[in-house]
Amino acid sequence: MAEAILIAAQAGRALAEAARRAGLRPFVADLFGDSDTLALSEAYRPLPGRFGSPIAVDATLAAIDALADAAGSPVGVVLGSGFEDAPGLVARIAEKHRLIGADTDAIAALKDPFAFTALCARLGVPHPAIATDLPPEPSGWLLKRIGGSGGGHIRSAILGLAPERHYFQVRAPGRPYALNFLADGRTIQVLACTEQWCAPSPTRPYRYGGALATGAGEVPLLPDTLLSAVTEAVAKIAAATGLRGLASADFLAEESGWWLTEINPRPGATLDILDRRSTPLLAAHIEASLCAMPTLGAQPADAAAAQICYAEREHAPGPDFPWPDHVRDRPRPGTVVRRDAPLCTVLALGADRQAALDGLNTRTARLRAALAAQKTHPEEAL
Repeated sequence: MAEAILIAAQAGRALAEAARRAGLRPFVADLFGDSDTLALSEAYRPLPGRFGSPIAVDATLAAIDALADAAGSPVGVVLGSGFEDAPGLVARIAEKHRLIGADTDAIAALKDPFAFTALCARLGVPHPAIATDLPPEPSGWLLKRIGGSGGGHIRSAILGLAPERHYFQVRAPGRPYALNFLADGRTIQVLACTEQWCAPSPTRPYRYGGALATGAGEVPLLPDTLLSAVTEAVAKIAAATGLRGLASADFLAEESGWWLTEINPRPGATLDILDRRSTPLLAAHIEASLCAMPTLGAQPADAAAAQICYAEREHAPGPDFPWPDHVRDRPRPGTVVRRDAPLCTVLALGADRQAALDGLNTRTARLRAALAAQKTHPEEAL
């Protein structure tokens, strides 16, 4: 029988799918319990709370313990989004279960904004200035929550002191990208540089929208010299913190330079579009965390893109709603998805960057049209 793996995250479907591709049996705890998550999971435990809010400590510990009992002797536990601002919880999980990926010290060093800023300064890595007391002109600053993920926590700054567990960060120019990589505590291996974009809402102007990875034969998204500088900087930080496993480094880039904004010490939202090499990425995550850096295989030839489809109104898709194969994170029948909440994830491949983006936008538009027509034309094909 295949080995078992424990997964805990705000949304665990992508990790569960990656586990199946790696030949593992996933035991999952998350907030949503989507239909495809349940289909992929050997066993499932729901977590209380809302996406983007601090994770419930006692309920999470109880869920992981219950899944571990059901799994027997799992390889360990993989943590996804939601644990960035909870190194204490990660430490308690590690007391009872083998942690695969970043340890408590690495998470604390990378997700404490003041420790991270000091580390960047020591290593000579360009990073936007931060503060707890906003300078007199707020228009040049953002307000962020410590350990926040998904961009929904980022706001334009207003005068005054930063609220508890928040800080100000100076606005940096440039377009958003991420360097996706695998670390073994000493070195890194780059998976891809991905292009990212926001899906703004009236109250969340920097909400994460989606990402795209170009194919192996395409012109790189950024000049080689810039990518080399980012890679060198991220490698220094990974070595300094002993980071292990899959991770990503968010940065802004333009012609005049680049600025590292944060490092996410976990498998991220790009797992869907990057897990297409000969070595399954979750298997590589485990090997780099517990042993040594694995061989990943060649980068895929085609481009891939994924974006979150946020609900434009309240939705409750029924059991007969025809979800297409390229849609993931499908709500369970009877689930009510509130307006502006994540509804599902749409995927697309293409011969090049533009073809992947065109396919993604076409598929998302068709999905929205089918959802809008659900009550009057539930049989509409996608």
